[in-house]
Amino acid sequence: MNDSAIKTFCVQAREKLEQGVELRMRKYGIAAEGVPNAAADAVDALPLSPVEREQRAELLQLQTKLGEGDAAHGNARLKERAAYTWFNRMVAIRFMELRDFLPSRVRMFSRPDGSFGSQAVDEALDLEIEGLNAARVLQLKQASDDEALFRYLFLAQCQELASCIPNVFESVDSALELLLPDRLMARDGVAQAMVEDIPEEDWLTHVEILGWMYQYYNSQAKDDFFKSKAKATADTLPVATQLFTPEWIVRYMVENSLGRLWMLNNPQSGLRERMEYYIEPDAEHEDFILINGPEEITLCDPACGSGHILVYAFDLLFAMYEERGYREREIPQLILQNNLTGLEIDPRAAQIASLALAMCAREHDRRFFGRGVQANINVVAPVHIDAEELPATAPLLDQPQLMDALAHLDEIGSLLNPTEAELAAVGATAEQLAQVAASDMFAASAAEKLQQAKATCELLAKRYTCVVANPPYMGSGSFSPFMSKWVKKNYPDVKSDLCTCFIERGFALAINCGYAAMVTMQSWMFLGSFEKMRAALIDNKTIVSMAHLGPRAFDAIGGEVVNVTADVIYNGHACLNGAYVRLVDTNGSEAKRQKLLEAIKNPDCGWFYRRDAETFKQIPGTPIAYWASEMTYKAFSSNEKIREHAWGCNGMTTGENDRFLRLWFEVGNSSTDYCSSSASDAKQSGATWFPYNKGGDFRKWYGNEEWVIDWKDDGKRARDYGHLVPRSQKYMFLPEITWSKISSGHAAFRHKDKGHLFDVAGLCLFPNEEYTSLSLLAFCNSSVAQSFLSFLCPTLNFEVGGVCSMPLVDLDGVRDEVDCLASDCISESLSDYSSFETSCDFKRHPLA
Repeated sequence: MNDSAIKTFCVQAREKLEQGVELRMRKYGIAAEGVPNAAADAVDALPLSPVEREQRAELLQLQTKLGEGDAAHGNARLKERAAYTWFNRMVAIRFMELRDFLPSRVRMFSRPDGSFGSQAVDEALDLEIEGLNAARVLQLKQASDDEALFRYLFLAQCQELASCIPNVFESVDSALELLLPDRLMARDGVAQAMVEDIPEEDWLTHVEILGWMYQYYNSQAKDDFFKSKAKATADTLPVATQLFTPEWIVRYMVENSLGRLWMLNNPQSGLRERMEYYIEPDAEHEDFILINGPEEITLCDPACGSGHILVYAFDLLFAMYEERGYREREIPQLILQNNLTGLEIDPRAAQIASLALAMCAREHDRRFFGRGVQANINVVAPVHIDAEELPATAPLLDQPQLMDALAHLDEIGSLLNPTEAELAAVGATAEQLAQVAASDMFAASAAEKLQQAKATCELLAKRYTCVVANPPYMGSGSFSPFMSKWVKKNYPDVKSDLCTCFIERGFALAINCGYAAMVTMQSWMFLGSFEKMRAALIDNKTIVSMAHLGPRAFDAIGGEVVNVTADVIYNGHACLNGAYVRLVDTNGSEAKRQKLLEAIKNPDCGWFYRRDAETFKQIPGTPIAYWASEMTYKAFSSNEKIREHAWGCNGMTTGENDRFLRLWFEVGNSSTDYCSSSASDAKQSGATWFPYNKGGDFRKWYGNEEWVIDWKDDGKRARDYGHLVPRSQKYMFLPEITWSKISSGHAAFRHKDKGHLFDVAGLCLFPNEEYTSLSLLAFCNSSVAQSFLSFLCPTLNFEVGGVCSMPLVDLDGVRDEVDCLASDCISESLSDYSSFETSCDFKRHPLA
């Protein structure tokens, strides 16, 4: 599939469609400044037909609603909504015409030979589209007005498809017809690019092309959001978090959850042969749900996006039904009615997901469009209920948090998990209002909202045998004020990122002994902020399998380094060894895919591991260190930790480094003191500048003696400035072991003589007398320590807590030898560092 061509088309199509929509808005006075007259018979001398007047009034009303009091915002949102609506419909019709799925079996955007043009326009007099006015077609044909004829036929085709795929072609948006851009079939237009730039085979062989188009259509808006560094809003959240999942990752998750359930129930099933990414269970496996047939399985994607996961689940379920003897044409309806549910906050994505599943169904049932069956894709939309709309006795008034959450469903979406009390309150209130709605028109509006709220809460309270998702990734720093407060209250142990909230929500959506499979950021596996989550998972759930993908598993996000892992978790506790595949050192999506397949075929490959999650408890912080050796676990359980032999410290922050820091050669030696042993020594010296450890480049043993700090009179100027945070003051000026907090590779530990202060980026260890500084430095720079840090500090940050959690081996009998070697290493590193002119110990170049 030509990803580059598809992305170029989508980005340009969005721009051209929004321009075309804006021209139509101006033409009909919808984008005009001030307050347009909704009942006007004409706009700038352009007479309006009764239908156009009605459509214009409806659009003005929608614009006001979308703007929520901000006319410019409403204008922008209306333009965006109209543009993506027409994009989705054009893409849908193109997809169907190439597969001969259109009821008329006539192409709209190309000719039978594949060239750009409209077969529908060419054969308009013989075209059969429901609702087509033959007299109108003849009139336009005789006038040779191909543009107007195409427009009329295209809208008629959309109207006909509204009965087949209403989520994409819903007739309730008929007012948007007024904003269909002009000259769609013009040369260098959107339609021509769609036909000529994207090969037909890409449309025919890849149903996921629909999902890629959704992602690429939003790619520029996503880039703009992250450049802005703004907080996410209901408008920007879907765009900022959308990420299309590669097919092989989807297959891995679905096959090892849905497929695993089927194989445990049907060990002799031939389905195993088609599941390339399926990992066979050990002889000791989890208890599983007994199912009599595929119709008893339910699968939910709580953040379904464009539906890629549901599409592959459809294919796997289809094979299950076939294996049980169902007829091909009856299976699609059974799957959509019984098995699949999608939840989504973005209507655009939901449209694509509905379309994709409808296309899967039509592939197997040529009469599917006439059966009135729809995919169960649900837009989790906000419901704004004002307390004043409810009777004083309404039970919902006792649930203000639920009312608040319902009003923000376009942000929190399927993360809302209604309690039984909340369900009862919304149900009772809906029933209460329904009784008075018939005689009270004010109550009727509230009753309608309550019915919507009731339906939404009931939907979100359902549970499924399998939950599979690629949930949104977003750190809490980008949350809106409401989202931040709500997540802290409802997901306190996983509040740092949306994806970890969805992990916890996945367990609530899955029934007992069901499966939750998700591809998420790997941060939950290691970071201290998720320690409670890991402990609860190990105690109450079971990691069945994990593909630890690491960085660059998603080629579509280019240079972004996003470390991810795909996990399949059993919603219950079982004593078994989970399967882990380590792919973090393999670069690129395709290379990772091949390595995963190799590991599944050959578990002795070297990157396939079996591990009982209980063993993770032996390491402080309970990191998911599945690749650690038995000797590593023994080292943690049998030895004391660094924190028992040294004090680890974070350094100070000045509040304004440009004011208080200098490079050593920017100040005079006469005003600098390198030899103070304590704060009192430094004060008595009368010096202004003192060595300052600020981390720096990767150097082991010695180096990075670059900075000095203004610390005259115990840092009076910095203290008076008011932004200084002077941490660990009692360790100032003492000899230390230091390392740079941030490193793109391994940690590098260095010796520092007395006389230094240290920064928050130059973290330090201060050994006690029981363990010499040289021995500790030698251990920290060893390959053993680097192995420990790979799971204690798996990100770019080497925090004090992780370093101090390393176990120390007993050096009795070899300590003197180790100290001697470490001393030699420091001397060699000092000699090397002093050969550079930037070193304060530089005398002359070694080659001079």
